[in-house]
Amino acid sequence: MGNEIIRIEHLSKVFNGSAGRIVALDDINLSIGEGDVFGIIGLSGAGKSTLVRCMNLLEVPTDGKVIFDGRNLMEMSQRELLTTRRSIGMIFQDFNLMAQRNAIRNVCYPMEVAQVPRKEAEKRALELLELVGLSDRVKSYPSQLSGGQKQRVAIARALAMNPKVLLCDEATSALDPNTTRQILELLRRINRELGVTIVVITHEMKVIESICNRVAVLDQSHVVEEGMVRDVFIHPQSRIARQLILPNQEAPTSFSDSNCLRIVFDGYSAYEPVISNLALECRAAVNILFANTRNVDGKAIGQMLLQLPQDETTVLRVKQWLSDHKITFKEEKLNVYGTND
Repeated sequence: MGNEIIRIEHLSKVFNGSAGRIVALDDINLSIGEGDVFGIIGLSGAGKSTLVRCMNLLEVPTDGKVIFDGRNLMEMSQRELLTTRRSIGMIFQDFNLMAQRNAIRNVCYPMEVAQVPRKEAEKRALELLELVGLSDRVKSYPSQLSGGQKQRVAIARALAMNPKVLLCDEATSALDPNTTRQILELLRRINRELGVTIVVITHEMKVIESICNRVAVLDQSHVVEEGMVRDVFIHPQSRIARQLILPNQEAPTSFSDSNCLRIVFDGYSAYEPVISNLALECRAAVNILFANTRNVDGKAIGQMLLQLPQDETTVLRVKQWLSDHKITFKEEKLNVYGTND
């Protein structure tokens, strides 16, 4: 993580309406570094979208501070805030493109508002459309574009004013898995090549795992966990993080009374068949109930949930084998990720 680009201090947001007083965010504290791809994850209604909209004051917090690049947005005049917002691009789930403008005119729009000369704006827009892989669709209107292409135009538009930060509010939720993968790869490239800090709002752990280096977990208006994605994924501390990493529906209910082992792979060689070796050497038939591991630079990162055999001697042999091979494990009940833990 580089120098701090966004700091949120004791931020709260309360909505008062016909339904009464709703606390959307309660005492949020976060620090996002320059160059981070910072994920904010939680279930629907946790406060994610409200939080990201507070970062550029599209939603004005009820209490607290939003420090951007060393300055408190809450203390800025309207003119200063408008200027600062040019450094904070934003993309949305529903793209928010103007239907009457083609791709290049959509990308030019924020530069028109900032009174950038037309030729300069068009040159910049063409460069950005090429960056997002749409140099052949500059004259196409939103109705002529696929969902993924619309989001690419939206990303190009968000980059028009050379922002330091790009806020992504459920930017892939409306896209199919293959298009989602392509958009996430584009965002990763923008972060890597342009040095833009990216904040990703999502309810999908796969999005966090594939692009983010840090993550904050929101639950019922509070940050319940924050850290490196790798650490949160391997050692989730909160109920909601465990639920997001290993949802209840992933585990077969027919094994609800069985004891299990949650095996954590934390840098073990990705090329060694651990479970096969365990089964052969321990003479144990183990049942893989859930697996979520990935190869990161030749190292296995992730976890597996194994059903233990009934024979206690075999169980002890399996545990000893895992200990001898320095593989982290924890004995679990199958419903450990449910609501009763």
